[in-house]
Amino acid sequence: MQHGSALLTTPFGSHARAQEVIDSVDLTGRRAVVTGGASGLGAETVRALATAGAEVTIATRRPQSAEPLVQELAAVAGAGRVHAEALDLSDTASVDAFTRTWSGPLDILVANAGIMALPTRTLTPGGWEMQLATNHLGHFALATGLHTALRDAGSARIVVVSSGAHLGAPFDFEDPHFARRPYDPWAAYGQSKSADILFTVGARRWAADRITANALNPGYILTRLQRHVDDDTMRAFGVMDDQGNVKPLPYYKTPEQGAATSVLLAASPLLEGVTGRYFEDNQEARTVRDREDQPGGVAAHALDPEAADRLWEYSTDALHTA
Repeated sequence: MQHGSALLTTPFGSHARAQEVIDSVDLTGRRAVVTGGASGLGAETVRALATAGAEVTIATRRPQSAEPLVQELAAVAGAGRVHAEALDLSDTASVDAFTRTWSGPLDILVANAGIMALPTRTLTPGGWEMQLATNHLGHFALATGLHTALRDAGSARIVVVSSGAHLGAPFDFEDPHFARRPYDPWAAYGQSKSADILFTVGARRWAADRITANALNPGYILTRLQRHVDDDTMRAFGVMDDQGNVKPLPYYKTPEQGAATSVLLAASPLLEGVTGRYFEDNQEARTVRDREDQPGGVAAHALDPEAADRLWEYSTDALHTA
């Protein structure tokens, strides 16, 4: 399932900063939406795109939380306009309201928002497991709802933030919401991130509309994404000491470094026309078929075009019955 062509490489290292990967790229006149853009990786993605000239909409559950970033970028000479709009990805009515009120073309959609490792099985009012609802189904509804705007841009890009956690968790079509199998926070998270990658593979059906879609693993970064992870697990990961102080390990990235691959896929001319691929550390990742000793890579199950089409149908049906 690896692409016939060689893996795409770029001159940027694993810890390049977001601003570096689009240095000299002019996004004036382009419009972008970044979900979860008020903090963490999303905020750094917004900063990089806006300072390159793009008009950026921060789509977030609490628009007021984005106000400091909006004000900061309003003072940057040459930056595109930045504003915040309400969007709750776990609420289909909220997604519908966002897509209905959008007008004009959309050049870049960064599906960045996410939740991780909810300790107990939590369902949306529509009966969806919350991590799958937020990380995949909500973004699927957003992208399909904005399809016309993306098509009208003439050369649009969708960027989906996935995770290495997908490696051990294929999408379970028989029980995606853990109705029968025991709920596991990390299996649920990993499944949602496999779904994220499969969505970008399935989006090949939009190639004729000149819409590309690629997924990425941002690497290890400490952000609010870890807020549901208990202290014992954080200590087991080696990022919390006995006093409860959180500290990154040497190979961890800063949020600005973690956002680099998102920004690369969103705006670099190196990615022109590239679609349905998975990147990490600013390079296209190799395919792995079983859990291997060496870290990284993308699981074959996440690039399977048949699974991608099946998930597209499943997701479409889920939205129609929501």
